[in-house]
Amino acid sequence: MSDSEIEIVVDDPTAPEADSPPVTDTRVVDITVSLLLMALALTLGYDNWRTGIAWDSTGPESGYFPFYLSVILAGASLYGLVAALLSSKEASETFVTRAQLRRVMAVFVPTLLFCLAVQYLGLYVASFLLIAAFMRMVGRIALWKSLLTAFLFTAIMFVTFDIAFDVIMPKGPLEAAFGY
Repeated sequence: MSDSEIEIVVDDPTAPEADSPPVTDTRVVDITVSLLLMALALTLGYDNWRTGIAWDSTGPESGYFPFYLSVILAGASLYGLVAALLSSKEASETFVTRAQLRRVMAVFVPTLLFCLAVQYLGLYVASFLLIAAFMRMVGRIALWKSLLTAFLFTAIMFVTFDIAFDVIMPKGPLEAAFGY
């Protein structure tokens, strides 16, 4: 037996249960995404049409290329919508199960809260909290390792962006207290 034929199987103890009930199927997701992209394309198309999609004496107006990109997006969305509507309901596969959705939300919700926290706490404090929380809650890593890693990453990020490259980053009350 050569080394290339060896297969190592490792069970993930945190993997979602195989018998978890489905939340939605791929057909519903395809239809929903196609409708959302169609709405985006129509909004962008209207805005660019309002801005100007013709040629003037200096060349194309500012909405010319974005308008035609939105037309392409609308066409692709329409194709996706028709294909999803014509597909048989029985042939549709499960898109996500309840256990899988729970795992996705365990990442999505803290990331969304991070985006909101950046507005009030600044990038560095929000990053510290996000990294420490992810390591502790999702990774189940020891508290001291989570806090140390979050602190070191945030400190290195601060030194790199604020001191070395002098990049303006969102600041919060902690940075203001230290004079940054």
